[in-house]
Amino acid sequence: MSEMTIASAGRRVKHRPVTEDSPLARYALIGIAGLFLALFLFAPLAVVFVEALSKGIVPFRAAFDDPDAQAAIRLTLLVAGLAVPANLIFGLAASWSIAKFSFPGKSVLVTLIDLPFSVSPVVAGLVYVLAFGGQGLFGPWLADHDVRIIFAIPGIVLATIFVTFPFVARELIPLMQEQGNVEEEAALTLGASGFKTFLTVTLPNIKWGLLYGALLCNARAMGEFGAVSVVSGHIRGRTNTIPLQVEILYNEYNAVAAFALAVLLAGLALVTLGFKTFLEWRHADALSGRTRRH
Repeated sequence: MSEMTIASAGRRVKHRPVTEDSPLARYALIGIAGLFLALFLFAPLAVVFVEALSKGIVPFRAAFDDPDAQAAIRLTLLVAGLAVPANLIFGLAASWSIAKFSFPGKSVLVTLIDLPFSVSPVVAGLVYVLAFGGQGLFGPWLADHDVRIIFAIPGIVLATIFVTFPFVARELIPLMQEQGNVEEEAALTLGASGFKTFLTVTLPNIKWGLLYGALLCNARAMGEFGAVSVVSGHIRGRTNTIPLQVEILYNEYNAVAAFALAVLLAGLALVTLGFKTFLEWRHADALSGRTRRH
């Protein structure tokens, strides 16, 4: 076959982009995704709202007048308010170290950050019980000094921090690695201190990723059940967070109150989703603006 024949044959072949499928395939995939979301996300969420309002608005509102429910809400907000800042500090330190420096054990640190994703939260809670419980490794010393961690607020905070600490770090590590060190090195060359470089160069570049990670961390902290259930002791009015209070009310056949608190959690999740969408939009807008400037 001559070269001219091969060239003419190549001109007759139409290459279809790999992302351009037939309409039937596109609609089938969209339909499968929509059906999956309807069955496993929207339907259960709708059931929660329907059951919470099944007996009217008065029993729904009365569920939040219960002192135990109010204590659970306060404890949930307190735990999230302590766990999220702690994870922000850890996430910034870990991501800065991994993205900006080379040091022995770097790969081990990256692996350990992913540990809560692979370990069951119940196992994590059990580890804290074995370490700080009355019969645990540090239990006798804590008892002698009248320090309570397990079946108290400190244990709940520790368990929550453990299950949520990857979120901020995992958002920031790839972002910092992508940005590199050029801008920081330029600032240091111009005489800026390390702290000023962080505030004026690094932090503005990662602020949307930082907020996004904090948002995910907060959502997980407020909704955590497994690890908190193990270390809390289920003391009503003292160590029950909202998810634990929902379980207790449902087991007591107080379905309206249980679903009312579940609606509160679902509402917080929807608010989180709204903020998540907003942060993604702002982050994409910031990236496009930076690209236009360069």
